[in-house]
Amino acid sequence: MKKRRALIYLLIAVVLIALIYLQVRSWQHFDWGVFFAKTRQADWAMVALAVALIYFDYYLRAVRWSIFLRPVKKVSAASLTPAQFIGFTGLALLGRPGELIRPYIIARKQGLSVASQMAVWTVERIFDTGAFGTLLIIASLVFRDQLKVLPYFDKFVHYGIPVAFGFALVLLAFTLLLRFRTQQLAGIAERLLARSPRLARAASHKITTFGEGLNTIHDLASFIQLVVISLLIWALIAVTYWTITHAYHDPSLRMPISYVLLLMGFSVVGGVAQLPVVGGGSQLMTITALKHVFGVPPELAVSCGMLCWIVTFLSCVPTGLILARREHLSITKLAEEEEAALNADE
Repeated sequence: MKKRRALIYLLIAVVLIALIYLQVRSWQHFDWGVFFAKTRQADWAMVALAVALIYFDYYLRAVRWSIFLRPVKKVSAASLTPAQFIGFTGLALLGRPGELIRPYIIARKQGLSVASQMAVWTVERIFDTGAFGTLLIIASLVFRDQLKVLPYFDKFVHYGIPVAFGFALVLLAFTLLLRFRTQQLAGIAERLLARSPRLARAASHKITTFGEGLNTIHDLASFIQLVVISLLIWALIAVTYWTITHAYHDPSLRMPISYVLLLMGFSVVGGVAQLPVVGGGSQLMTITALKHVFGVPPELAVSCGMLCWIVTFLSCVPTGLILARREHLSITKLAEEEEAALNADE
């Protein structure tokens, strides 16, 4: 598993390095002096506000997770907040596999199965994708006159948004199938793996546990709360991007919220390729969008793109490490334990 993960990281790193190299080569005159000057001139009080908004977002994620847990256990949002910080710290330090630390910690601390919390994490992804896509659609409709002057906007509307919603719908359909046809799917898995009784039992058990864990929405009121909180989470992330861009005094970054929502979209798409510590896809896509879509000078685009990444991805790390130390947890050991727990029955 470690060798396969290392190979995946290596391939992603090669692609990102190649893209960055081609990007830098396309900028014949990059002035590092201008880059450092623009960065120093940023309003760091605005940056601090952006960090505070991201921190509040982690608390909102804890509130949402507590609503997901209502059908099985009443848990306060405050008790789930450390897991959010530690989990996103794992994501920042270990790449995408580190994101699974969150459901593992919550399962361990609340006495629940890892599979059930993986199911909660899956539903959380559905709400995130739906909320993010909804904000982009609202922006593309309400602010169409502002956005249509941007290059590639029509392609984004025709391809980007449908792909995002298509992914969410496929994930939702799979989740509903697993939720309401749990026993049938478990039986199919047992029959397909009948030659290996141990593997068949393990697969059936995991599907059953995962399906039971999908019983995350208590009633209509809970569903409405989840929708509102999910929209608020992503609206605050958009405000965070707006705050960072307006921390610079350059007119090219004084963008309206409609532009900022689109910029956030580029960053989220790029964030799929997330390498340990160094990130990669998020800042590359943000910088590319600032330069080629919004017409921001390259030095300023790099400075703003890197700052957006630091605030939205890395600012949780100091707090996450402090909380992990207070809980006597190791991020790397948590990742190993989480992987072992997921593979325990295989």
